[in-house]
Amino acid sequence: MNTTSKSEATYAAILDAAVAMAAAEGIGRLSLGELSKRTGISKSGVFARVGSLEALQAAVLDEYDRRFNEDIFLPAVSAPRGLPRLSAMVNLWLKKVAGETARGACLYTAGAFEFDDIPMPHPLRERIEAGVLRWRASMRKAVLQAMEAGHLRPDTEPEQLVFEIYSLVIGVMHDARFLHDDGAPRRAQRAFNRLISTYRSFSDLE
Repeated sequence: MNTTSKSEATYAAILDAAVAMAAAEGIGRLSLGELSKRTGISKSGVFARVGSLEALQAAVLDEYDRRFNEDIFLPAVSAPRGLPRLSAMVNLWLKKVAGETARGACLYTAGAFEFDDIPMPHPLRERIEAGVLRWRASMRKAVLQAMEAGHLRPDTEPEQLVFEIYSLVIGVMHDARFLHDDGAPRRAQRAFNRLISTYRSFSDLE
């Protein structure tokens, strides 16, 4: 392995450990010293590759965004526009949440609670808020497309439906992580199916 490849591999190992640490303990709990202990890389070596703590937090969110897009967004947008795409987004999201609960939590959803009482302006809080709003905007767009396709009733309120979907996911995180309820993701899936049935267009059911 050449020097460049070794450096890239070391950075990837640091970043992977940082993502895992942030998911398990909160992105605000990241520290270069703790990463040094967990990776076996000197603190100066960690600092040389990631720079400041703020830069590390930004890199962790960038990596989480990449994984989220790869696991959820890109597969979902390959589904047909309308309800199939919206359902794919939610189903894949619930699947990811179910897989993450054993190791930690969604950095954005958990981060929203971690930083909810931090006054603005605050770079990390602003970054987390932007990520949450970006994903909700994507779901809102999918809802609107489902309405345009005639899959959902024309009187559907996109913001209300997105709020209800988001609340289901937060409920999964609460019950799976706090109550250690392995059945939470399955119940959330049933709840989503029931929820969507109340919004389905009558013409779509024919």
